[in-house]
Amino acid sequence: MDCPDGELSILFVDDPQIEILNTKYLNRRKPTNVIAFPMQKGKFSHISPTLLGDVAISIDTAVKEGKKAGIGMEKRLTELLVHGVLHLFGYDHENNKQEAEKMERKSEALLKQFESTAVQHHSSGKKPIMDP
Repeated sequence: MDCPDGELSILFVDDPQIEILNTKYLNRRKPTNVIAFPMQKGKFSHISPTLLGDVAISIDTAVKEGKKAGIGMEKRLTELLVHGVLHLFGYDHENNKQEAEKMERKSEALLKQFESTAVQHHSSGKKPIMDP
């Protein structure tokens, strides 16, 4: 994912707010965990070549899912952010199994890289922003 100058916005919302976004933009009348709004394709892609897009994450859902998976909210937020960013880069898991597997492999690789970087940062005596 070579995009050192890429920009994205991250919006943390609650379930009612993400349900509004999900209904308005995806015609799905329920809350969800993460929604990505890519800006590299479509009628507004010319605005800024470095603008990747926006990722909206429901804190309410992240807390529930993190607790259910036994990983906590911080790790689940990291997973959801990676998931949303992959969508900004065109990865998709909804339309076919091979693309879903490709996205899952990339997600796992990025999460391992993030955890490795966070551990190295932590072992140097610096406190990471988020523990993996």
